[in-house]
Amino acid sequence: MTVSGRHIATLAAVAAALVQCSPAPPPPTRTPPPSVVETSPTAPAATIQPVTAADLGASWYPGCPIDPRQLRRIDVQYLGFDGQTHRGDLIVNENLAADVIAIFEQLLQLRYPIAKIRTVDAYPGADDELSMEDNNTSAYNCRDIPDTGRWSQHAYGRAVDLNPLFNPEIDRTGAFQPKNAAPYLDRNRTDPGILHAGDPVVRLFTDRGWRWGGDWRTPKDYQHFER
Repeated sequence: MTVSGRHIATLAAVAAALVQCSPAPPPPTRTPPPSVVETSPTAPAATIQPVTAADLGASWYPGCPIDPRQLRRIDVQYLGFDGQTHRGDLIVNENLAADVIAIFEQLLQLRYPIAKIRTVDAYPGADDELSMEDNNTSAYNCRDIPDTGRWSQHAYGRAVDLNPLFNPEIDRTGAFQPKNAAPYLDRNRTDPGILHAGDPVVRLFTDRGWRWGGDWRTPKDYQHFER
């Protein structure tokens, strides 16, 4: 081998050694796939909020059987008689808030129409008669059962009155509430919003452990569900 050849061989050997001693290049960096954010075309979910005595207005007063801290304001969606989806507020017992939200979600799926949903303090003196005459669906109201001296389940936030004008209360004497409900005393009517035994809406409540006033012997309280 010539000198020149030995020189070239030496250079090749050195280069090979350098390659072996050099650290391996890092693996190529993987670009993580973009995160997928699921979006829903539906309206915002129902909310649950605490309430204070001031929030409850005339529907609560000292001496009521439940403290405002045991109540919750829930914001639910419902189908109006105009065919549009609306939102309304109910005040319910904290232990029933999630259950009531689930019920109203299913009422919307069943396309059961509701005239309106607002808390009873929207009416002067939180007057239940005014709320019923306005066909207002409501829940909490610190009041007793008329002529009994006993607290209504509404006073505990454990009852809901659904379309009360269309589904009146009728006592053993034939007296009824609200006072403008005479056209709806005929329970053979099948207008939208009227409740009958065995209806999907009634079963929706009763299958979840609620009692329906339409099943009572007296009074017949077709609007009323309690748990």
